Amino acid sequence: MNKDLYLITGATGATGGHAVDQLLARGASVRALAHQDDDRAGALRAKGVEVVFGDLLDNVAVRRAVIGVTGAYFVYPIMQGQLVDASAYFAEAAMGAGVRSIVNMSQISARAEAVSDASRAHWYGERVFDWAGVPVTHLRPTLFMEWLTYQFQLPLIANHDLLKMPAGEGRHAPISAEDQGRVIANVLLDPSPHAGKRYTLVGAEEMNYEELAAAVGAVLGRTIRYEAESLAAFGGRLTQLGLPQHFVQHILAVYNDFQHGGFAGSNDLVETLTGRKPMTVGEYVRANLSRFQPGK
Repeated sequence: MNKDLYLITGATGATGGHAVDQLLARGASVRALAHQDDDRAGALRAKGVEVVFGDLLDNVAVRRAVIGVTGAYFVYPIMQGQLVDASAYFAEAAMGAGVRSIVNMSQISARAEAVSDASRAHWYGERVFDWAGVPVTHLRPTLFMEWLTYQFQLPLIANHDLLKMPAGEGRHAPISAEDQGRVIANVLLDPSPHAGKRYTLVGAEEMNYEELAAAVGAVLGRTIRYEAESLAAFGGRLTQLGLPQHFVQHILAVYNDFQHGGFAGSNDLVETLTGRKPMTVGEYVRANLSRFQPGK
């Protein structure tokens, strides 16, 4: 049994939650950093996870969370002007505590010249971890499969048989959070071969949005129509839904990049890193079938 202790941030979220399950299945001990002691924290404790509380912008809480930890997973939500600070606090704490490896969740669009404030912050967050000297592996996933269930998309699919996005002729291979959780766990458990690497994570099949709509519809037994949307109209729709402007700015920049091929490409990294092919769109929809039914 693996007696090492692994810290997972975002453990009540998508990628972190799956990483927790994968580590526990492999016999590892897991500590989760959560914001509050709620039902989600209770569910983690029920699985045998040690749950500690704090915010990634609280350097004292972060320092406490990494004590005795062998490896750690860092993920931070899209929040204005805070990711680089959180990365710095986490890197400094990990270095001081002697953490042996970090897996950092970045994004495929991370670069210094990115139009998106969040993508640019991810680039500098990566550099902070590199400079800290703790062996780090950066994950750069394409768009998540879970985007199909976000509030700006799921009601249209469920109630109107419509996939509506400003995708243009862009293509990508959507990846599930479950596949990313397996990658995170495997890298944490055997970090040496992955130290200093940046992995672009993609799903099973590259497709455009018309093909994505067809794949969703094939499982639902309904014809799902893709409707192209302008960036301006999409931005207005996101704002009307009450999403923060920092998030809206990021998503509009992402889809502008998407239209120009910034998310295209395929590889076999998930299978290479985990020994299993990534989930297809059809498999994801089938696993979440009830969420795509009318009335959602």
